[in-house]
Amino acid sequence: MKLEGSCHCGAVRFALVSGHPYPFNLCYCGICRKTAGGGGFAINLGGESDSLEVSGEEYVTVYRAKLVDEDGTIRESPAERRFCSRCGSALWVWDPRWPALIHPFASAIDTPLPAAPERTHLMLAFKAAWVPVDAGPDDRTFDAYPEESIAAWHERLGLTDE
Repeated sequence: MKLEGSCHCGAVRFALVSGHPYPFNLCYCGICRKTAGGGGFAINLGGESDSLEVSGEEYVTVYRAKLVDEDGTIRESPAERRFCSRCGSALWVWDPRWPALIHPFASAIDTPLPAAPERTHLMLAFKAAWVPVDAGPDDRTFDAYPEESIAAWHERLGLTDE
């Protein structure tokens, strides 16, 4: 499925191909909450990085989150969160450890997305106390990352074209 997205002010527009377009994965970590906002969670989709087309790339800026290890050591994440430098809209995440993938934020996608039959709530151990978890009867919840990937979730539910 071809996804088209943009920032709020319209300075950045992008398109990419996604075999995993269902917005099901709600992340409650502090990084997503503070950089993407929106109810205390962010929703990422899966896309093919070699299909990414960007208009207004001069307005795209990169943020690498600060991670705190168990021993208190602070390090920079290799993952690159892309934002519009004019309006601050969260656009997508790219990580050099998985260079074939782009994870656009569902909030930046303009293409109508299919409704997910169930959702995965992850990183709940890091959710802010004021954020409610609106989990449905078929939803799954995890304190950290689940074992199931975005691709595996789509495959398990028969939501792939492959």
